[in-house]
Amino acid sequence: MITSIFKKSTILNYSLIVVLLIVFFVLYLNNGSVQVTTSLGLIGVSKLIVLLLASFFLVNFMVKKNGLTKNSCYTVLFFLLFLMLFPQLFIDTHLLFANFFLLLAMRRMISLQTLKAPKEKIFDASMWIFIASLFHFWCILFIFIVYLSILFHVSRDYRNWLLPFIAFIVVAVIFGLTSMVYNPKWIHQVLSQTQVDFEWQYLTYSYQNMAMILYSIIGVYFLLTAVFSLTNRPLILQASYKKMIVAFLIGGLLFMMSPDKNSSLLLFSFMPLAVMGTNNIEYSTNKMYQEIVLSLVTIGCFIAYFIQL
Repeated sequence: MITSIFKKSTILNYSLIVVLLIVFFVLYLNNGSVQVTTSLGLIGVSKLIVLLLASFFLVNFMVKKNGLTKNSCYTVLFFLLFLMLFPQLFIDTHLLFANFFLLLAMRRMISLQTLKAPKEKIFDASMWIFIASLFHFWCILFIFIVYLSILFHVSRDYRNWLLPFIAFIVVAVIFGLTSMVYNPKWIHQVLSQTQVDFEWQYLTYSYQNMAMILYSIIGVYFLLTAVFSLTNRPLILQASYKKMIVAFLIGGLLFMMSPDKNSSLLLFSFMPLAVMGTNNIEYSTNKMYQEIVLSLVTIGCFIAYFIQL
């Protein structure tokens, strides 16, 4: 039933996902602390909704434009379900901004497979990653995807390998000058995030444990199926699928390394896992299997969401 609803990209399906996103966002605000809801204000709430919708649009545009998935809504549906697992993300402005800029970077890296304007795409992707790292420093790990893309597509031109360094200097200089003019504490805030902490004693509620375990199971399953079925994918897209796998692993590494560790940091792995989950369903010819997988993920995420309200 669920697969039949979202197997096509229609305005009705996208509208349904947008409505569900807004409903879950509002429900979380109304059941959260009064202080948090009050401090956001109408402008803050509107900004978060626009940011979430823009992220959904980017995810959908990326996978459709580059042929990573077929004509379905599964990717944005998975992205929504993963957000429901960790509803505190709905009000985490810094992480949402960081993820938005990472999505912009991934869009440029995936489109590098066309070999059109590679230098511009490499510079843009690097710049977006460094901007994302201003919101959460360890987003800088995703620069590895840039070099992986260079290796896959345009490794022969040595100038391509230098472009990320130029992007870093540009972002660092602009950020440094802006900080000195407006707020010198911004530099200290970024530098304070450069620490590494592999401690795992951060989950305070059993509900967080449940959501974390569920996401881990989903992640491991979709990751393994993506790895073992990679050779069955179209040859022209295999490099892009490899980037999705590596991006998911980097997202997990970022989570483990971050000093301010909490489950919200898994946000950076949502998009690649959503793509792998979509491929898992779309490339299966067994309708019953498709329905079971999507139903189990949906039911599990719904339960995890509502018990955290």
